[in-house]
Amino acid sequence: MTLALLVLYLVVTGVLLPRRLAGSARLQARPAAGAGLWLALMASFTVALLLAAHHAVEPFAHEPAGLLGLLPHAEPAGGLLPHTHDWWLLAAAGAVVAALVTAVGVRTGRARRRHRAVLDLVAVRDGRWDALVLEHAHPTVYCLPGRRSRVVLSRGTLRLLDERQLAAAVAHEHGHIRGRHHLFRLPADTFALLLGPLPLARLGRSEVALLLEMAADDAALAHASRGELASALYALATAGVPSPGGGVAGGGALGVAVTGVLARVRRLARPGGGRRRPAWRLGVLALPVLPYLLACAPHP
Repeated sequence: MTLALLVLYLVVTGVLLPRRLAGSARLQARPAAGAGLWLALMASFTVALLLAAHHAVEPFAHEPAGLLGLLPHAEPAGGLLPHTHDWWLLAAAGAVVAALVTAVGVRTGRARRRHRAVLDLVAVRDGRWDALVLEHAHPTVYCLPGRRSRVVLSRGTLRLLDERQLAAAVAHEHGHIRGRHHLFRLPADTFALLLGPLPLARLGRSEVALLLEMAADDAALAHASRGELASALYALATAGVPSPGGGVAGGGALGVAVTGVLARVRRLARPGGGRRRPAWRLGVLALPVLPYLLACAPHP
């Protein structure tokens, strides 16, 4: 019975819910909380998967102990042990997952440091925009997060955008840095690396990335208007879109990001934003624990 419940939970969280939540306007109204929800779903799925594997290997070794089984108590005299005594299995599995996330983070950090070292050699610092400027014709704006963060502009961006649009684009990148959004993307990227075909991994990775872009948009609105930011986003995206004559107005790399940009522009056109609700945060925090409580629930 416990294994069947866990398998059902895996189907719901791994397949059904991601398809339902992808592109949700409610999550986009609160992008930081929405990204947190996707990460909580990934954590909850991981816990349920570990519990399901454990119950599949030892289906009769434990008995449901109820929620009281979560509390410290003495070992029973019988042959069966409440499965909540196997908390150390989850702790060990959690340590393995943390090690994988750390390994991906270390690899990403090394690549970022190499990129930063090259930029410091070839780019020129622009004190007006507090950014490094690359001598490149293709319009691009991005940031390198970390301890020695950088905002990078190309010369093509300086020619493409006016001052207000450029200020909005730079404020967006500083929003990523201040929000430490790279730390949110790290577990999503690791989850997708391990379980790529799963809808939760495939959709979750892209949705977390999009929601964090929207969160940076919100941070930029403290320094720019919605129209200025939207026009900057559209100008940068369409600079890489194939022209009607078949040519490419710049490089084709930014064409991949057009869908996300259109969603962000549509969102910027909507007034206001979502209200913060404490119950929402409590639900997100409770999700990773839910499979464990489900497995502990007494049943016939």
